[in-house]
Formats: sequence, structure tokens, C-alpha cells
Amino acid sequence: MDFWQRYRAIDARDPRFDGQFYTAVRTTGIYCRPSCPARTPKAANVTFYETSAAAHDAGYRACKRCLPEAVPGTPAWNVRQDIAGRAMRLINDGVINRDGVQGLAARLGYSARQLNRILSHELGAGPLSLARASRAQTARTLLVSTSMKLADIAFASGFSSVRQFNETMVEVFAMTPTALRSTARHHKPEMAATALTLTLPYREPFDPGVFSFLAVRAIPGIEVGTPTSYARTLRLPHGDARFSVHYDGGAPGRPLTLTIGAVDLRDLPALLSRVRRLFDLDSDPVAIDSALAGDPRLANSVANAPGIRLPGAVDPQELLVRAMIGQQVTVAAARTALTQLSAAGSPSLMPGDGLSRLFPTAADIAGSGYSLLRGPQRRIDAIRFAASALAEGQLDFGYGDDLPGLGAKLLPLPGVGPWTVGYVAMRVLGAPDVFLANDAAVKNGIRALATSATSRDGLAAELLGPAPRPSVLNPDFSEVSPWRSYATMHLWRAAAAPKAPQPEPAVPEKAMR
Repeated sequence: MDFWQRYRAIDARDPRFDGQFYTAVRTTGIYCRPSCPARTPKAANVTFYETSAAAHDAGYRACKRCLPEAVPGTPAWNVRQDIAGRAMRLINDGVINRDGVQGLAARLGYSARQLNRILSHELGAGPLSLARASRAQTARTLLVSTSMKLADIAFASGFSSVRQFNETMVEVFAMTPTALRSTARHHKPEMAATALTLTLPYREPFDPGVFSFLAVRAIPGIEVGTPTSYARTLRLPHGDARFSVHYDGGAPGRPLTLTIGAVDLRDLPALLSRVRRLFDLDSDPVAIDSALAGDPRLANSVANAPGIRLPGAVDPQELLVRAMIGQQVTVAAARTALTQLSAAGSPSLMPGDGLSRLFPTAADIAGSGYSLLRGPQRRIDAIRFAASALAEGQLDFGYGDDLPGLGAKLLPLPGVGPWTVGYVAMRVLGAPDVFLANDAAVKNGIRALATSATSRDGLAAELLGPAPRPSVLNPDFSEVSPWRSYATMHLWRAAAAPKAPQPEPAVPEKAMR
């Protein structure tokens, strides 16, 4: 977007752009979200920034009226496969909190100095400033949504000391943590020390079909899913965790509520980031749906399911194993195999709510877990080989990879082909433009939508006359690029939908006798 496109967005107070850029006003010294209800500033006084960190570094403070940190993140970090996008995915996952700037740079294959120069040029702020903005956002969320002690919030957000926490909050928000907490519209009651409840911001519309997608793939003891909720255990850098997410489509604002049953507070930023990735909460559904609806093959599906989401992954290594097991078999068969494999996982140290186990580590699978699998020996050997490579550190991939790099790492593995790489890219990287052309369910979805469109057009032709024939459409759905991953989700949904009963043919009266 250029300057005037952004200026028109803030003049219209369009909430769709909240989190995608920030508006700084020189005459007031503050920065706002695009939908801020304050009077639109003069264009001559406005500077737009890609990130809140860039606005911080330029000397601006967050608006107390619109709270620009209380918004979904930008979808650009998944769309962009450059160094800036890869770095932001890792920063949001807490890599700088755990490994510092040197660790982040090493994962991206750059020196710390080079990385600082690249991010400052691309995003207007260096990695430390970007990490600080992420910590401030996490802290603000905890302050207004929970009754946690301030010291606990400081360390849970990634700050190294309470003093650093206090100074940053005053610098960013021009308010002390106590004053910021007092701005909460609804004060939560005291909660058990082991549980936290947060409301997750997202851009509307939101299609809850992502819950059904996860539910039919849920592994007993590790995951539990329904059409409006999902819960699971997972392993994070500092220990086990357990969470659940619930969607209430009938309540005002249609809240998406995250309940964290157990977590080491040092892992809280990583958990929040991964949950947001799992439910694709930083996407821009209006932009995606607008592109998809322009394809006549998808228009009806988009109208019936606006705001479809691309399910992410809370553990990249786990997702690779699940993808390899799910190749060329049905979802039900893959779930059965994964349930058998789950016996190799260790009991959770934080059990509860019907969740008692952790998904097996790569070492568990390489050691003896592979023996629990059934099916072609070639596939079992391939899974064992991949697990061994992960356990020994010969294979390392994650949120900071790009699509070509991911393919270079995974394709040499036996039993891994383009479908597996594409599926892992969709769910781990959030890559928005993957189309799995050879996927059986995708092919079935194309046929299902074509059948539905033919029936609908036939009825319309009876009433209105024949419609003009559409131009030739590409079989790879390139017309909806860069959102073909979301087209794939619509096709999978169409393939999984129950078939409508076919009307019985009319029997001639003579035959009835």
C-alpha cells in the first residue's frame, strides 16, 4: 500500500487494517491503529510505520484511546518469505527471549550485524526493538485480561527484570503497569494460579470450521476437539503445557477464548504465538475471500463459509511426522495410526481435562515408537529415518524457514515428496499460496464443487435462461494466487461434506401397475 491508500484507510477508520500498519502523528507524538476513532490528522502530519516497534524507535507513544497493541498481528509475516517475514515469525515465537539476537541470526544464516541492518531497512526497527514491542504487547494483554501479579507478568512476557518491564511499559504506553491494568473494561475474577484465560483478537469474519478440521484429526489423550473447541497438550522449550480454545458464535463479539491450564511462564509468549498460528488469527479474511470469490468454482463455497482459516502447527517436528503418516491414506486411517504411535509418548507432567500424554518426540519414534506403526515397511522405515535425523540434529526446520529452504531440507528424505513439503509449508510456515494439485481430496473437492455449480446453474437456466459460458480457468487455481492454500481448504471442505441425497427417478404410471 502506498501513502494515500493508507491515508484513505485511516480516514475511513477501516478496522481491517488494524495491525497491518501504524499511524504516527507528529503534532501529538502518538501512534494509532488505522481504525482509531480520533479525528483524522492532516496528511502532512502523518507518518506510517510497518511495525509498532518502528514507531517506538521514532519516539512515538501508543494511543490510550485506540490501544494499537490490542489488535491481531499482520498477515504479512506469512505472506512474506523474505528475511524480514522469517525473522518476525521467529521473534513472535520467542527466539530472542531464549537465544538472543545471535541465536536468531544463526537460525536465519546471517550475522547479527547483517540481520540488524536488514530489519532496520525493511521494518524500521532492529531485532531487539521488535522483540521489545512483542513483549510489551504480551504484557498489555496479561495486564488487562488476567489478575496475575505484576512480577509474574514481567517474566512471562520475556522481560529480564521488573525494572525493565516498568520502564518499557511507561515508555511505550505512557502509563505504569498498574494504571494500564485499571483501563480494563471488564475485570476478571481471581483465577487459580495454574490457569489463565485470555480473549484472542482476530479479524472478522471467522469461520469455525478450523475446529472441525482439528477435531477429526485429534489424537485421544493428546487432543480433544469439537466443532467449537479444541484442547491439547504440547511440549515447549521450558516444559509441558496444556491449553484449550473455545469459540462462542452466539455471544456479543463472537469471542475466541484461550484457557491455559498449565504452562511455564517463560514459555507463555511462545504458547500465545503458536495458538495464534494454529488458528490463523492474523490473517485478513476479507482480502482472501474477495480474491477467492472471484473464481466461479469457489464463489458459492466462499459465500457459505466466509473467513475460512488455514490451520497451523504448534510443533513443526510433530507436524512432519503426522504429514508422513497421512500420505496417501484417509484422515481416519491416519488418525488410527497416530493413535497407535501416541503410546510411545511420555505421560504429561500437567495432565487434566482428559489430556494425559504428549506426542512422542523424534527420539521416542526413532528409538522404538516406529515399531507401533502398521502398514508398508517402506513407509515405516521412512518415518524412522526422518525421526532419527530430527533427533540427531541432522534435520532442523521450523517457523523461520522459507518455502525453497524447506523443500531443500525435506525432499532428500526417503518417503517425502512435493505433497508432504507443500502440506508442511501450509501448516508450519503458514504459506498462503500452496496448491496440492495431486491430493485426492483436492480432486474430489473440485468435482464436488463442479457438481454443485452444475446443479445450481441448471436450476438458474430453467428460471432465467442459459448463462454465458465462463472463460477457461486454470486447473492450478492460479487466478486466486497468492491465496491458493485457502482455496485448498475450501476444496477439502467440499470433499468432506456429506453428499446430498439424490432424488429418486420418477416412475411412469404404467410401470407402477
